[in-house]
Amino acid sequence: MKLEADVLAVAAFSGLYLVAAAAVAVGFGNDEFLLYIAVMIVLAIVVWLVHRAIALPTPLLWALSFWGLAHMAGGLMPVPAAWPIDGDIRVLYSLWLVPDRLKYDQIVHAYGFGVATWVCWHGIRSAIMSRGGTAAPAFGLLVLAATAGMGLGALNEIVEFAVTLMVPETNVGGYINTGWDLVSNAVGAVCAATVIRLRGV
Repeated sequence: MKLEADVLAVAAFSGLYLVAAAAVAVGFGNDEFLLYIAVMIVLAIVVWLVHRAIALPTPLLWALSFWGLAHMAGGLMPVPAAWPIDGDIRVLYSLWLVPDRLKYDQIVHAYGFGVATWVCWHGIRSAIMSRGGTAAPAFGLLVLAATAGMGLGALNEIVEFAVTLMVPETNVGGYINTGWDLVSNAVGAVCAATVIRLRGV
């Protein structure tokens, strides 16, 4: 079936970049990112189970996969010495896209938890429809979806906190970084909810 072929394509693409990321992390001795790769594998299994339950649209599966790719690149891809960074670790996650204003990390957070909000919307809609109801993207339901997306963002910060307890040196950042991560998550969630409201997807 076409849907199954599409799902296999997403899975193959995701698997390839995870294997490549694991090889790079081992080569660099990056224990922090080996933990993140393990978390990514668990999340991929969760996405597969969610997809089996509620049939996520293929574009949403690709959006999730690209989020994972952006995360792997963020933690492992080095940046040139002349490029401005926040901190001492020269990877994409530290890169200032707009010096002292906007980091690559914040873009990935906004994108990722916007996508997570999209997943939450499909979960809410599926739950309502399975009980015989209708699920137009009404304001209240989208507030619920956006709040759920931000909740997943907060869970991500808990995972990052756990990593700081297990790995001596990380690129997680401090309290200010966590605050901006949460703001970025909220921006992404609100943008996703707005797009869903306008397009009904």
